[in-house]
Formats: sequence, C-alpha cells, structure tokens
Amino acid sequence: MTVGPRTSVRPPYAGTRYPRLAEVPAFTDMIGQGWQEQTVLPDVEPGTAEAAASHRARLSASHPGRTLLFAAGTAPTRNDDAQYAFRADSGFVWLTGCQAEGAVLVMSARPGGHDAVLYIPEPFRPGDSGFFSDAAHGELWVGPSAGLAEWAVALQITVEPLSALKGRRSELRGAHAARSATDLAHEVDAELSAELERSVSILRMMKDDWEIGQLRSAVDATVGGFDAVAREVPRAIAEGLGERWLQGTFDRHARTFGNGPGYSTIVGSGPHAPILHWVRCDGDVLPDAALLLDMGVEARSLYTADVTRTIPASGAFSPAQRAVHDLVERAHRAGLEQIRPGVEYLDFHFAAMEVIAGGLHDWGLLPVSVDEALSPHGQQHRRYLACGIGHHLGLDVHDCSQAHYEDYMGAPLQAGVVMTVEPGLYFHAHDLTVPPELRGVGVRLEDDVLVTPHGSEVLSEALPIDADGVERWVRERLGTAA
Repeated sequence: MTVGPRTSVRPPYAGTRYPRLAEVPAFTDMIGQGWQEQTVLPDVEPGTAEAAASHRARLSASHPGRTLLFAAGTAPTRNDDAQYAFRADSGFVWLTGCQAEGAVLVMSARPGGHDAVLYIPEPFRPGDSGFFSDAAHGELWVGPSAGLAEWAVALQITVEPLSALKGRRSELRGAHAARSATDLAHEVDAELSAELERSVSILRMMKDDWEIGQLRSAVDATVGGFDAVAREVPRAIAEGLGERWLQGTFDRHARTFGNGPGYSTIVGSGPHAPILHWVRCDGDVLPDAALLLDMGVEARSLYTADVTRTIPASGAFSPAQRAVHDLVERAHRAGLEQIRPGVEYLDFHFAAMEVIAGGLHDWGLLPVSVDEALSPHGQQHRRYLACGIGHHLGLDVHDCSQAHYEDYMGAPLQAGVVMTVEPGLYFHAHDLTVPPELRGVGVRLEDDVLVTPHGSEVLSEALPIDADGVERWVRERLGTAA
C-alpha cells in the first residue's frame, strides 16, 4: 500500500478542540478490549504480615473501645501536575505493611479488641476510564498493580475497595484519627488524636525481631554504599564531578539495594563538612580535605539506617583533621559505653559532651571551665556542636518523634531500642574563635546501635571509627594501601 504525502496537518473533520478521549465511544470501546489479564503480587518482605498483626494487637490493647483511623497518604505535588515519589506514612506501614497510595486502615472497636479492615483504591484496569486517563494511577501510565485480593493474601488482613468506605461514614464519627488521616477525619467528623500519635511512637520504640532484621539489612546495605562512594572519590576529584557525584553514587546504590535513601544524603567536603545538613552537595571534593558522609539506605520495608563517617579524601588525615577526629572518637566511645538497658536515655549525651567540653578546654577554645560549660546555664562548648547527638531509629530516620519528653529523653533505655550515637565537632570556615588550621574542619561519627538485654550491639561496626582504621579503609578503596 502506498501512502501519498499529506497536504494538511489538520484534517477536515477536526473540531476546534483536542478530543476528550473519555467522551469518544469508538476510542473507549477500542481501548477497553483485547488485553491479557495480568496478576501482580504486592512486593512485601517475608514476615511483614505477621509483624503488622502483632503491632495492631499492641495498639489495640492500649486503646480499647475506640475506633482508630490511619492513612497511607498521597504523594505531594512537586510542581504543576508532577508529583514527588510516593512514600507511605510510617505509622500506617507499621500497622499494615502496606505501601499503597491512598489506602486507609480502620480499626473498629469491639469487645476484647479491634477488627481491622484495610481500604485500598482499586486499580484502574482495562475497561475503566482511569486506565488511560489517570496519569498518576492508570495502569496504561504506571503499569499493572496488585489487586485487592492479592493484598489481602499478602498482608493477611481484610481488604475492601476504598470506595466502600463511604458507606461507613456514620459509624466513623467520633473515631480517633492519626495525622495521616486528617482529610478523612474532616469528612467523617472524627477526632484528630495527639494521644494516638503518642501511643504509636511509644510502641514503635521497642523493635521486635522482624524489625531488627530489617534494620540490620538496611545497615548492611549502607555499609556497601559507603564502599561504593569511597571508590568514586578519585574520579569526583579528577573529573571535577564534586560532591554531587558522590551523593548520586550513594543514592543510586540505595535505590538499587533498597527503596532509596532514607533521608537526603549529606556529602560535605572541607568547608561544607561543618554545615550540619549539607544536602545541596554542589561543591568540589577537595583532595586534601576531610569528607563528611552522612548516608542511610532505606530498606524496601521502609526501615532505614543512618550512618556517618568522616574520611580523608587523600587517604591520610592532616594533623589538625586527625586531632579533631580523635577527640570526636573519644566522645563517641564514651557515648557508646552508656548504651544498655536501665540507663537513662540522655546519659550517652552527657558522657559524650563531657569529653567534647574537656577537649575544647584543653585546646583553649572555652572561655570558662569544663564544669561551667557543662552547666545548663553554660553550654559554651555547644557553639561547635549545636545539634543533638543521637535519636531513635526505625521507619523514620528520627523515629518516634511524637512521643513526649518523659517517654523519650526522660526514660530509661530498654532492650529492643535501636538508636544512633553521633557526636561531632563543626568548625566553620568563617569562625574566628578557632585557629586557622581548624577552620573548615567538620567531623561526625555516627553508628546505629541496638540495645540488647545485657548491653548493646553496634549494627554498623563494619565501618571503622578510629583514625588509623579509617585511613586504612579509605586507602584500600582508593587502591593506595601499602
């Protein structure tokens, strides 16, 4: 068949507007037929359903007689009609194991507990107008997705279509809703409950065996990411690719071996290292500078690691860099020694700060005595360490943040807690209170630590923390080991 040249880009039957395909019967008939049925199973880690059921039972016991609402949430808009990648609400994931956008969990009170129903938006399949018209969720745009029956089997929970929730509005009136379910709470006249948020945070503090396994996997993947980044340092320097190349290296690794980075990856070289949340990563990697790497892989179950090391880009610390690293290491070890059951949470903070204040005093950087600096009315040493030096870790990098002070910092440690210890010293390049050789030096050491029944376990111990060990580790990756 020979097709002649077209004489016009606008055929005579064209209207004045682009046709709305959903209103064209010939098109909807054509696109709604002839598709092979596909079955997609949810991507759920083994043990997820059992862990989530246990979590719901624990929450149920602490909130008898009250219906509870949680939601997965939806992806926020990045700009115009483009959305950020969806990441489900952590409390919702803890209770369900589900990462379906728009899903809702209803825990209906009954004598002796709660009945849980998971409501999930039904996929837009062939024959549905959303199949081709919904760019965010239509399978023609985003690919096949798991159906309600598949979710029910994977999570061992009753699953119904989200549309069915409309028929339950009257019985949800007065329910307690988490922040994630704010929109639903307004629709059904439910009560947003800070106490519910607090309860979930408290319960999430003590990780069960399955959660600890997920965190171990996240940490192990993170250690691999540090390895990948260190090997790219020479290229980042030689080709002028800079901090952003190293940030991208880790983020690619995290996306490959997990869900992605658990937070914005920090790569700070030289004067950028003292900037606490240097996520812009738009500077050069300086060959003789210390390089601060704060990075964590989020597992596909959404549990995240959070690890920091400061490495010499050249393979060897300068005397000033080593002195700062040694002081931070001493503080880090002092903090780690306090991690065990029954010890007050903040004891690790005070132990590390005492070492930091003493070292700064010895260097002549404090205008007062160590005791005066450590006093609640002093804190002069915090000029060089204004941030916190540890936190709970889990589904959120700063986990359990809705707990009250007395639940968190004012409470003793218990077995099952996973937390970070991360002292540091941050001497900014424009800080005239420190000698020139210290300006632009920032060092942080951060490990992920599990509180065990009789002590603690450093989950990230595969990465060295002493200066000699760090140098050896770096030189092995640079190919310059002796």
